[in-house]
Amino acid sequence: MLKNTLLSLLFLVSAIQVNAQGKHAYPEDDPLVKEFLEIGIIDQKVMMPMRDGIRLATDIYRPKTDKPVPIIFSRTPYNFNNWRDGKVNTRAIKKALEAVKRGYAYVIQNERGRYYSEGEWDILGIPLTDGYDAFTWIKDQEWSNGKIGTLGCSSTAEWQMAVAALDHPSHAAMVPQGFGAGVGTVGDFFEQGNWYKGGAEQLLFFSWLYGVEHDTFKPRIPAGATQEDLLRISRYYDLAPENPKVDMSEALAHLPIKDMLKNMKGKSEVFDQMVIRKPNDPAWFEGGLYHDTMDFGVPSFWFASWYDVSVGPNITLFNHLRENAKDPEIRDNQYLVIAPTLHCAYTRATENTIVGERSMGDATLNYDEQIYKWFDLWLKDQPNDFKENTPRVQYFTMGSNTWNFSEVWPPKESKMTTYYLHSKGKANSRFGDGKLSRKKPAKNSPKDGFVYDPMDAVPSYGGNVCCTGNAVKGGAFDQQELETRNDILVYTTEPFEKGVTLSGFVETTLYVSSDAKDTDFTVKLIDVAPDGTAYNLDETIQRARYREGYDKEVFMEEGKVYALEISKLATSNYFKPGHSIRIEISSSNFPRFARNLNTGGDNFDESKSVVANNNVHHNSKHLSKIVLPLIK
Repeated sequence: MLKNTLLSLLFLVSAIQVNAQGKHAYPEDDPLVKEFLEIGIIDQKVMMPMRDGIRLATDIYRPKTDKPVPIIFSRTPYNFNNWRDGKVNTRAIKKALEAVKRGYAYVIQNERGRYYSEGEWDILGIPLTDGYDAFTWIKDQEWSNGKIGTLGCSSTAEWQMAVAALDHPSHAAMVPQGFGAGVGTVGDFFEQGNWYKGGAEQLLFFSWLYGVEHDTFKPRIPAGATQEDLLRISRYYDLAPENPKVDMSEALAHLPIKDMLKNMKGKSEVFDQMVIRKPNDPAWFEGGLYHDTMDFGVPSFWFASWYDVSVGPNITLFNHLRENAKDPEIRDNQYLVIAPTLHCAYTRATENTIVGERSMGDATLNYDEQIYKWFDLWLKDQPNDFKENTPRVQYFTMGSNTWNFSEVWPPKESKMTTYYLHSKGKANSRFGDGKLSRKKPAKNSPKDGFVYDPMDAVPSYGGNVCCTGNAVKGGAFDQQELETRNDILVYTTEPFEKGVTLSGFVETTLYVSSDAKDTDFTVKLIDVAPDGTAYNLDETIQRARYREGYDKEVFMEEGKVYALEISKLATSNYFKPGHSIRIEISSSNFPRFARNLNTGGDNFDESKSVVANNNVHHNSKHLSKIVLPLIK
């Protein structure tokens, strides 16, 4: 017995590097680890208790000092275990090293039910109290100065908004990046964490859930495991499921959509609950989403992207807080960066950034310098020049490929300018006669019609996407080939003699009719070059049944014309001399958005579709239009 105990102890010491102030599972001969340990202390797999007794796995990296330090806290559903398949992963320690060099402790934690954290993960309602309890635990540590800044992108950012509404006294600043799935409702956007756009399902969540959902029957750590136990086994098990690869372009085509995850052989319990929710279901307001009925108590430095799925709600939230936060200090301490990149790709920008097929030129920005100055301002009690030297809004204008600055969004120079839809009834495809003009259409201007067959939907090509696997490649792509389809209406301005900049929200009103009880209308904004190259800028959709609000469904009657206010677009683009502004109108953009089967049913539980004959009206009585924020 004694011999076995000694052998176990020897094995434990060899597997886990221990010093007087911390425990970790890194190999100390790794050059990066050596560099870190010269200035810092690593304490991994610290099981932080929540108010209900559940413990969350937490790694702590902090400077070697007797003085309390501020904390940068990152809370995530993703895997940050430093051993992956028997090899050392240094991503977390690289971030930690930068923070510690600057005088911060870097704390990273898994949400409950994720990897080494106890409990069950539930995207439907992760307790907001977990974030609050984590702040309390951290501020009480002897190495903490009691001031915490939160940092992260995507799911590592999305929890920050709702917990900021709880106004923990130690939550001093935040840097959320690509945070749309944390926003439920804000302003005109009713997307419920990217589940919807304009009342139509966004299929990105369907594929994302397949990749991240942990099964109830997963291997799990026995309750009460010690830090030493967890560190030892972390060298051999990262608890990350290896889901079989799925062809998402095929998987997202499955009908009914309620069975998509089941058809992929993925875990579907959470999905099964989410897929049946309508946009205004009370359950959306009970979980971890932020809604603009909630207050907000944290100075924030926001990051969004033109080719991210949630850029519209992202910017709208920034504006909402500047105008509506109860505390004047909070209203006055909101800053925003909008980059020309894909989801969470800010720091991957280069001196020749290519997004899709389009060159954005030099899209680099001194991200780290700005972020740490922001944290220094709020966490170190050391006033600096952040406010003096950082514009309120930093946004990238595509086309001119320049960073621009403004005190407000949209820029004050932007003037809402109305363009009306025109044609002789043949706007189908880019070979048609659709035009955008400042002049109002004639009294008897004919309508444009097209056939929408859900089984022959307009395919998604580029765009503002995330997390769809191989189904959709995001970014700017030449739309010319797609524009040869007869079920796409194309309206284009005359080429501009002088360049014009579009920066702000784009508003679209369509007067539509259909022989279907319900259908969708899509809008895509395009920059057209003299050689015909047509790069997509933003895209949106609106489900007709929600035209009177998301709290009720009102179906269409054949022969009646209805006004449809389309969910807003957002971008900043310079249209060079000789370029034109174009919009495409159709009824599908698949699999970016779920297909409306046109039946008037619930859509999520249907397999059979109805072909719809859809029309866009543009005459003196029905002024279909697009309103553009232009700077000339």
